[in-house]
Amino acid sequence: NLLLKAQTKIECIAMNFCDDLITLSKTNDIDLVAKHFEPGDIRNYSAIISATNDESLNTLVSKVAHESGIPVNVVDSPDLSSFIMPSIVDRSPVVIAISSAGRAPVLARIIRAKLETIIPSAYGELAEIAGQYREKVKRRFNNIKERRKFWEGAFSGVIAEKVFSGRSQEAKKELEKRLVETKDEGLGEVYLVGAGPGDPDLLTFKALRLMQQADVVLYDRLVSKGVLELVRRDAEMVYVGKKGGESSHQVEINKLMVDLVNSGQRVCRLKGGDPFIFGRGG
Repeated sequence: NLLLKAQTKIECIAMNFCDDLITLSKTNDIDLVAKHFEPGDIRNYSAIISATNDESLNTLVSKVAHESGIPVNVVDSPDLSSFIMPSIVDRSPVVIAISSAGRAPVLARIIRAKLETIIPSAYGELAEIAGQYREKVKRRFNNIKERRKFWEGAFSGVIAEKVFSGRSQEAKKELEKRLVETKDEGLGEVYLVGAGPGDPDLLTFKALRLMQQADVVLYDRLVSKGVLELVRRDAEMVYVGKKGGESSHQVEINKLMVDLVNSGQRVCRLKGGDPFIFGRGG
């Protein structure tokens, strides 16, 4: 069904076909070829999937496909496959793929099931609306940081909530209003975020959101590698540790934050533990 949804032309080679497949072939672009597989059956396909319980046949299909330079997936046999079929969370045009690299497909399906329950189907509609307004937003905001900030507000505020509640037309009107009313802000922001004892699983949702929003992250040696991995990939990372010759005095750190904010940057001061104890939050 997923292949048909992608408008794929499918050819099935087997001696027998199940009733469901026969039914699908009557109304879809599926050719059923009733014969034993032979190496000469592999032609100029875009991809091949071998789903038999015959290990020797699966090995033969894999061998011929590899020799022909055609991507092949052998179900439940990652060693014979050149690509993996991930579990899919489909919120088209937003699509999330979950793969265990063939090591634990059941676990991938369980993760998919959990994601299905927490990601509203309306995310697809939200993405479609964003696509309709993408060029307008690009014309309204000259640099990428301003555009990113605008979209972050749209995707996490009133506009998104209107889409989720089925009021897409109201969401579009609100988006048009924001494009007219939004002013270029000269000053940035500072977020004081506590990284806790170092376990990424103990971060709050708000801490994670602010880490993903920041343009610049100031961190020290007490912040674990696992926590730093959750910072936005393109954020500038500035080490301001206080150990030996690498130390930065607090006055210098404060001045750096002020300078960054005055330049319009969103700054995350990431501290190990509680930021109001270790980060001079008072």
